Amino acid sequence: MAKYTIGLDYGTNSVRAIVVNVSNGREVATAVWNYAHGRDGIILSRDPNLARQHPADYVKGAEESIKKSLAAAKRTVKSFKPEQVIGIGVDTTGSTPLPVDKTGRPLAFQKRFANNPAAMAWLWKDHTSVAEAEEITRLATKMRPEYLTKCGGTYSSEWFFSKILHCLRTSPKVFDAAYTWVEIADWIPAMLTGTESTGKLTVGICAAGHKAMYNDAWGGYPDKKFLRKLDPKLAELRGGLKDKAHAVNKAVGGLTDKWSARTSLPAGIPVAVGAFDAHLGGIGAGIKPGVMVKTLGTSTCDTMVSSMKKPLADIPGLCGIVPESILPGYFGLEAGQSAVGDIFNWFVNYIQPGGKKAGSHEELTKAAAKLKPGESGLLALDWNNGNRTILVDQRLTGLLLGQTLHTTPAEIYRALIEATAFGALTIINRFEEYGVKVQQVVNCGGIAEKNPMVMQIYADVTGRPMKISRSAQTCALGAAIAGAVVAGKKAGGYSNFAAAQKAMTGLKPKVFKPNPKAHAVYNELYALYRKLHDAFGTQRPAGGSLHDVMKKLLDIRNEVRN
Repeated sequence: MAKYTIGLDYGTNSVRAIVVNVSNGREVATAVWNYAHGRDGIILSRDPNLARQHPADYVKGAEESIKKSLAAAKRTVKSFKPEQVIGIGVDTTGSTPLPVDKTGRPLAFQKRFANNPAAMAWLWKDHTSVAEAEEITRLATKMRPEYLTKCGGTYSSEWFFSKILHCLRTSPKVFDAAYTWVEIADWIPAMLTGTESTGKLTVGICAAGHKAMYNDAWGGYPDKKFLRKLDPKLAELRGGLKDKAHAVNKAVGGLTDKWSARTSLPAGIPVAVGAFDAHLGGIGAGIKPGVMVKTLGTSTCDTMVSSMKKPLADIPGLCGIVPESILPGYFGLEAGQSAVGDIFNWFVNYIQPGGKKAGSHEELTKAAAKLKPGESGLLALDWNNGNRTILVDQRLTGLLLGQTLHTTPAEIYRALIEATAFGALTIINRFEEYGVKVQQVVNCGGIAEKNPMVMQIYADVTGRPMKISRSAQTCALGAAIAGAVVAGKKAGGYSNFAAAQKAMTGLKPKVFKPNPKAHAVYNELYALYRKLHDAFGTQRPAGGSLHDVMKKLLDIRNEVRN
């Protein structure tokens, strides 16, 4: 009988479950459940930096998506039975920490905190803790510089400790009620296996290493002395954090009888250590040394791996260099952009150029595709939600330069896409400046799947072929691969990730190749982008005066049009 695994993919707005044939990676079923709380699953407020999620959606989402995916699998494969499922993997957004009591129960499940956003999960895109992130960076620079060397030199407001410290300062009742804080990448696998309590909880190296300054070289999480300098209560919290973090080739436990009854899956099947969506997306896209995997969605995460047998330089501006955070035996390297799809959605949904029809993504894409590189005379910065890499500064904002009384919505839309491509090139260049060669770029996620124009612009801007992962659900597939590895060879899975990836991953035949003429124009525009990038993003810009930028944009526009 065929064997299957389930990949659970907890995104920004919904949870997705896929059922995957372990022998060949065929995805026989997919089911999506949209989070019920907030706006599109996100708890918002008047503060534009606040973004939270209710953990009840994680529980309900697991049940609904698993049940629906199993029913869909039965329709696709008539002989399918839930008993053929041998393992589960989980990926989530991050850093998305959740305050819990000593039993591991989220504070938001308590009546007194049911409607308190501070007691909910602090979503990755919550930027309320900018001041705390700056404070952590200053203290680490002075007291524990090694903490920063492995996370790009700057601690971010998107990350674990800055959010917790902000809660301490602004919602002390919630902070005092919490025994500890748990990344949802760790809490959801624990929920499925009944291991939420402090004594049983297993934490993943992905979340701990990239977002919480965990490293075995200095004993795990930041020490109490350092945390006490930030606030004595943080030092007390340190006692509730685990001493050891693990890679995704470890199971946190077996599916409980309760969850077996709720889903009809076999009790006891292993659930893998959780990880972030883009990291498991890297696995699902076939990541290996020399391959950059770009997960394109509301934001973008770029992942690479490098052998732990070779020395690796610390790379400024990255979101972490962490042993085994993606693949066992390899350093996991993470970079990214704080907004990509969110920028396009902002223009379409908030600005609404031309109304719902003329201003839709589809119509704007059609019109923008007719434009040549440089034809609009526009240049934008992709910082509408701050800069994740390489500046690590969430107080930076977006910019559109060069508009005239004749500028059209399609021209702006294309300029926004080009800006995200310039940001992507900046990240590629940073990797290569420090000796990590990008030999191949594989894209995954909704934008890579649905918008060929975006992929062609990325190819033209970077001068590199853009390949697409075979799976439309690459993050969930990576989670399913983790489920196959923790199930093991005897159960019908795999003994290692190399074997699992070889059997279960692949690329689409379509490759977007750079157009040399377009690339030449984009080289000129990128030089101007870097000038703006350095002028607004650094204290000592190398490009000097911006006096020539507008005029140079006009020169490029006129040359292209003629």
